[in-house]
Amino acid sequence: MSRSASQMRFLWAICLVAAMGGLLFGYDWVVIGGAKPFYEVYFGIAGDAFQQGLAMSTALVGCLVGAAVSGALTDRYGRKPLLIVAAFLFTISAVWTAFAYSLLSFNLARFIGGVGIGLASNLSPMYIAEVSPASHRGRFVSINQLTVVIGILAAQLVNWGIAFGVPEELAGDTLRASWYGQSAWRWMFAAETLPAAAFFVLMFFMPESPRWLVKAGREAEAAAALRRLGGEEMARREIADIRRALAEDDSQATYAELLRPDRLRVLTLGVGLAVLQQWCGINVIFNYAQEVFSAAGYGVNDVMATIVLTGVVNLVFTLLAVATVDRIGRRPLMIGGSIGLAIIYTALGAAYHFDSRGMHMVLLILAAIACYAMTLAPVTWVVISEIFPTRIRGAAVSVAVMALWIACTVLTFTFPYLNRGLGPDGTFWLYAAICAAGALFVWRRLPETKDLTLEEIERQMAQGEPSEDEALTWSAAP
Repeated sequence: MSRSASQMRFLWAICLVAAMGGLLFGYDWVVIGGAKPFYEVYFGIAGDAFQQGLAMSTALVGCLVGAAVSGALTDRYGRKPLLIVAAFLFTISAVWTAFAYSLLSFNLARFIGGVGIGLASNLSPMYIAEVSPASHRGRFVSINQLTVVIGILAAQLVNWGIAFGVPEELAGDTLRASWYGQSAWRWMFAAETLPAAAFFVLMFFMPESPRWLVKAGREAEAAAALRRLGGEEMARREIADIRRALAEDDSQATYAELLRPDRLRVLTLGVGLAVLQQWCGINVIFNYAQEVFSAAGYGVNDVMATIVLTGVVNLVFTLLAVATVDRIGRRPLMIGGSIGLAIIYTALGAAYHFDSRGMHMVLLILAAIACYAMTLAPVTWVVISEIFPTRIRGAAVSVAVMALWIACTVLTFTFPYLNRGLGPDGTFWLYAAICAAGALFVWRRLPETKDLTLEEIERQMAQGEPSEDEALTWSAAP
């Protein structure tokens, strides 16, 4: 059904505001990398591996907490209040980190920001999926990943701009006493305050998710929101469809419900896709960029410029994903991305094995980022946000997002050991094998969901896993 210009403007507005959670997620997640050389000297932990790891990991612990509590809370209180809480935590964390004068205070501030990331990474794509029309849902949910990428690039540019020109001879006490050691890293964190505060204020003007409102028995409010999104006829049709789906599903919104065989099958799919998105290995390039590029023969100054280049490539190919996800479909992109990464990692591992250095190494890494940005990065969030039933969506998405962050933790902490034990060649070959296995998993387990309403997807997923013939039929469905 076509929408009026005012309805489309309203839809774009609320999706962009909700996607600000992704922007702050991306910024908060990456900014610490540029601040690391300066705050470590300031707090005197440059030679303490445990304290260094703790400072880098406190936000990750917060992510797990935020993802864990979001499921039950959002099913009970709605999507909007929890997004407001996430925006508030981002704002507090940015200000607090900028003014932290002890390591304990710094770690507490980072933990609070991590809780905000955990909430936003769960709720922003879920909210967008629940307000978007079926024909454009992939595009609108992918906007959240686009803002994550913009946040990452913004953090890289802010870090590069603030740290630009730091004399290479500055080190130790000299660096600590300089403006870079005392204040530069504070400005890196403080730059997040303005978008975080804007997100907090704008969320008060957002409607609640119509699907949650119907589930909560507040149909009049749901109808009002749906009328603004698509008109009277669409509102009546959507509410009737949501009502029918809820009537067919008499389960309660509890974590125990996820253990029912029919629920567990879909949950396994969501968790598997979340783990694949992390264990495909691409975040190693972002988290350990200096080590990866140094092993390819690049110096410190070249590494800083190349890191920004990775952010630009990430942004460009995420834009392509936004434009194509509703035309190509979820399943082909997930399979193609997994196979593409397996091929690129195989070539990258071979280059490391033969100690090959030069521009072609950078091109292979950029190709991997481009492949990931156009496929697994955005499409995983789209699928996770749409495959679960309305009644338990909050709890189920929460478990999938927790699995994603746990997988991210495992990836981050195992890379140094894998790199030391297997070498960069063996490590990337291992990631290639994981991607190949992931392509097979997607081929066998994931049906195509484009152009289907959330209620139609719910009924489709309830039919059970596809056979190989059914998988082929689903993938070919318009």
